[in-house]
Amino acid sequence: MWLKPEEILLKNAFKLWVTEKDNEYFVLQRRRGYGEGGGGLTGLLVGTLDTVLDSTSKVAPFRILHHTPDSQVYWSIACGATKEEIVEHWEWLQQNIMRTLSVFDSSDDITSFVQGKIRGLIAEEGKVSLVLEDDPEKFREALLRFEKWFELPQKEKLVTYYSCSYWKGRVPCQGWLYLSTNFLCFYSYLLGAEVKLVISWDEIWRLEKTSNVILTESIHVQAHGEDHYFSMLLHLNETFLIMEQLADYSIKRLFDKESFQREPALSDPLQITKRGLETNARSEQFRAFFRLPKEENLLEVHESFLWVPFSHYNTLGKICLSENYLCFASQDGSQCHVIIPMREVQCIKKPDSSSRALTVCVRGKRALRFSEVRDYERLANTIRSRCGITASPLHSASTEVTHFYYCVFLSLQGPCSLINHFEDNPDDVTLMVGQKGSSKAVSTEALMTVFHPQDVENLDPKMLKEKMKEQSWNIHFSEYGRGTSMFFTKKTRDLIVRGVPEALRGELWMLFSGAVNDMATHPGYYTELVEQSLGTSTLATDEIERDLHRSLPEHPAFQSDTGISALRRVLTAYAYRNPKIGYCQAMNILTSVLLLYAKEEEAFWLLVAVCERMLPDYFNRRIIGALVDQAVFEELIREQLPQLVEHMTDLSFFSSVSLSWFLTLFISVLPIESAVNVVDCFFYDGIKAILQLGLAVLDYNMEALISCHDDAEAVTILNKFFDSVTNKDSPLPPTVQQASVGNNDKASHVSVDISELIREAYEKYGTIRSEEVESSRKRNKLYVIQTLEDTTKQNVIRVVSQEVKFSASHLDELYYLFKRQHFLSCYWTMNSPVLLHHDPSLAYLEQYQLGFQQFSMLFSLLEPWTLCTGKSNLSLWVFRLIDENQDGLVNFREFCYALDTLYSGSFTNKLKFLFKLHLPPEEELITSPQPLKARSRPGKVDLQAYLKQWQDEILKKEETIKDLPRINQTQFIQFSKTLYNLFHGDPEEEALYRAVAHVTSLLLRMEEVGRRLQEPSSPTKPATATREGLPSEEAVTSPESSDASSTHSGQDAGSSLSEVEWSFSFEQVLASLLNEPAIVSFFERPTLIQTRLDQAKGTQLKVKANK
Repeated sequence: MWLKPEEILLKNAFKLWVTEKDNEYFVLQRRRGYGEGGGGLTGLLVGTLDTVLDSTSKVAPFRILHHTPDSQVYWSIACGATKEEIVEHWEWLQQNIMRTLSVFDSSDDITSFVQGKIRGLIAEEGKVSLVLEDDPEKFREALLRFEKWFELPQKEKLVTYYSCSYWKGRVPCQGWLYLSTNFLCFYSYLLGAEVKLVISWDEIWRLEKTSNVILTESIHVQAHGEDHYFSMLLHLNETFLIMEQLADYSIKRLFDKESFQREPALSDPLQITKRGLETNARSEQFRAFFRLPKEENLLEVHESFLWVPFSHYNTLGKICLSENYLCFASQDGSQCHVIIPMREVQCIKKPDSSSRALTVCVRGKRALRFSEVRDYERLANTIRSRCGITASPLHSASTEVTHFYYCVFLSLQGPCSLINHFEDNPDDVTLMVGQKGSSKAVSTEALMTVFHPQDVENLDPKMLKEKMKEQSWNIHFSEYGRGTSMFFTKKTRDLIVRGVPEALRGELWMLFSGAVNDMATHPGYYTELVEQSLGTSTLATDEIERDLHRSLPEHPAFQSDTGISALRRVLTAYAYRNPKIGYCQAMNILTSVLLLYAKEEEAFWLLVAVCERMLPDYFNRRIIGALVDQAVFEELIREQLPQLVEHMTDLSFFSSVSLSWFLTLFISVLPIESAVNVVDCFFYDGIKAILQLGLAVLDYNMEALISCHDDAEAVTILNKFFDSVTNKDSPLPPTVQQASVGNNDKASHVSVDISELIREAYEKYGTIRSEEVESSRKRNKLYVIQTLEDTTKQNVIRVVSQEVKFSASHLDELYYLFKRQHFLSCYWTMNSPVLLHHDPSLAYLEQYQLGFQQFSMLFSLLEPWTLCTGKSNLSLWVFRLIDENQDGLVNFREFCYALDTLYSGSFTNKLKFLFKLHLPPEEELITSPQPLKARSRPGKVDLQAYLKQWQDEILKKEETIKDLPRINQTQFIQFSKTLYNLFHGDPEEEALYRAVAHVTSLLLRMEEVGRRLQEPSSPTKPATATREGLPSEEAVTSPESSDASSTHSGQDAGSSLSEVEWSFSFEQVLASLLNEPAIVSFFERPTLIQTRLDQAKGTQLKVKANK
């Protein structure tokens, strides 16, 4: 590897380098302790320095120096991990540089030329692979060490590296932590003690920051049941963020492809960089906080101030700019943030250079003034270009003072100057939720307005209180704005906790969830989906039809065709939009509530926001998101409710009972009039609101839960509690309100008002931060995914163990190798056909399957005949034989069947297996050993096909040797050649070859005699020709000659076959081979699979690296 020329001290006290070659201008040196004459104390010392110190010259065992005869200065210009690599560089210098140097007169010119040439080579090499790294030179050095120490495939992309300590027991090992796309690696070498660790990201169960008495702060990694701790990291938070991103990326790409969205920075595993991961993490946080579409990316961040007109003070915060949104979030504890869609911006007023301020004017006669922005002019131009507007005039035509401002970042120097109103313009109206005239939504109103229109003249206490709520919100709108650019503050949350008026619920849900932006940017999209999905028939549509009448059946809206049809259209359209999710139970309940308060198109976009942003991975076949949030809930119970934990040490009960809470946002357990208040909080605060309420429910029932004796009693307590929850302020009539299941017992349980319960939840547990929840989600997602994978493994092993003789431990190790081989074909490409076939929704045995290339590599590592020649053909035949459904993929059961036959089968079974390899149509594949292309799977799961396959497997009778067809001439010749290949390298090779030759000669004589008896007048010439096609017993004198003879037989097989057709049954072949003790002994010789398993674990990755 070429190095940036660097001056070094050649004569050092330790004499760590030995000169191998030199000439007038260059010196090739070898590091002491490497190669011939290495070792001893010098080798130990050098190895320790190479690991601890961060310098290429102290790591690479070979280097090339440049010098001139009249100078004592030496420059390092190249290094190499192997002698071959450094010799290649040396020869290049001899051929391309040495001749040129003779034309220079001065040593300075020579040195300048050499340095320039080397820098040019480095720049050329780094154009592609290192262009995105912060320090290409240091990264090259780290990459050299990474490749040398871990011997991973060249395609493996090193992302970053850190110096740290790895705790092996109670002893810290100082070394280097390398983070690559697919692996976490650590290397340490201290005084002869080498520590090397390689963990793939898909094997990690736990990844978290921890601290204890010994380690003040460290990173804990759990994999394969072992705990690993890394400490003394200079940038621990940065390191953990990168590790978290890589682990999450690997989990999504390899395990949970239903939720995997290709990010621009992460689209190619070969191009992932540290900078790209950090950018992706910031964009994720940005989108989650402001509830923006997944297409938005954080482009710029500017620190500035906001003049808040309703509070009359400046608030410090940050401007966050994406492709289509201008956002602000305060940083002074005021919890104020605002979102400005670029489509709402009308003009940018001329920046004020004195206060470094700019004013953004938006629709609705509002303006936002940004001040103390360091690069305010460039920001103003950026906003203009993204909005497609030109600079605004110096002064507004109106001198009227606006009654409130949208000031995202305002001056430090007191209140901002008055901002003039826009001129009154009838076309300039505030864009309100649901008022976009160009939208081509299905024309329906919110179902609540149809089935329960508000009576304006009704002045009962509940309606009066409802009007007071509406008045409070109208006052809030007048102060903080209304629509897409409304200020979100503490007061907004307070109003949410007290309850949202029925008339405003749909509008506010759209606003808080961000669905208003999705709908505004996709006009007519829902109508098109409805038209396209109309009449489609899939598994999802079948499930939807089945659940339609189970969705809030007690509500009048869903007792009519109006509500049912709207629900059908929304669910079917979403299943058509997102076939990876399709339809999941609980979506119907949630969508029903959305349709009560939002128009049909709005309900669709609310469902999109919930399924794809706010509750990721909830509504898929494995409900991973809900399981993750249940794990988060368990952690919060341990932290917030220690008394409950002391009494109920097994918190899995709360996970099972709370599943419906998370999936339906409490809608399935609370009366509808109370549940909608919970949904209000959810759309404003996200999953944090559900977690808080769950804690409040358990806290409220603490004493009763502690005193209960079993889980059934605890479930009864919680059910009675939910039945007693009421909404005393609900204006809905009894015909609309949901009847509680336990009404008869209500008198014995004190009623609880939902508003009070929510208020208590915010007061007691409102300190839980959304950032902590998201961090806990990522941490627990690893554990949940791995738990599901472990369940899959246990089920597969339980099924396979009934069919093979391998022990459970051997099957466990085989499954690990099989699954790892699957992933090895996915690590370095996005379009792996094996990855495309991985489907967690399939039966356990079908989730992981291998194509021919993957099977061939793994089979070659595990087959019992280690010295067998012609492995490629053998692997292909075995693959074709065990691939029963001929889809080009082999599952774990089929794989174990083949190995079990070869390792544990009787002599007859092993021979039958080899015999079947050469039966039609396999023999046709010998000349063209190309694997079959995997058939694509249909989108709709055919349950009947699965049932029929299961029935066929039950009824399938055991195959007997009489069921096997006869083997013809060409197949028998190839069968004999396969036996020769199996015997190659065996200590009894000579005797085995003679035995095979004897058997083939005997069978041919038998066939010849049989023909003569059947056809007395037939000539003997064809039989003689046939015999010449196979080695005779006398001809076999050595393995080489027998192999050559068998090769010759394959060439003559075609001509012989054209003259005389003959064949053998399996009984004939078996009977003949049973008379040869050497062959019987060979096949009955026990082979320990554990030895092969241990070897495969160590070489599986290296085999892939050498491909």
